[in-house]
Amino acid sequence: MAEEKIGDVEKFFGKISVAMIKLSAPLKVGDTIKFKGHTTDVTQTVDSMQMANQAIPEAKAGDDVGLKTKDKVRPGDTVYKVT
Repeated sequence: MAEEKIGDVEKFFGKISVAMIKLSAPLKVGDTIKFKGHTTDVTQTVDSMQMANQAIPEAKAGDDVGLKTKDKVRPGDTVYKVT
């Protein structure tokens, strides 16, 4: 499976398990992504995505989006789209 870098985690909100991601490539609901870092290796499907507290179906490069994560991720982790 190929992995393409699509962004970086800027913040992580542990209580609600949401990562704020700065995108460098487009992302849409239904895509499979992977968070990778020193101690992070989490693969999941994008079930929902928000920007400015509004649910959105897709986002473009340069957008800051919030994603619900199934596990803890950390600021500085790299986000890849798995194809």
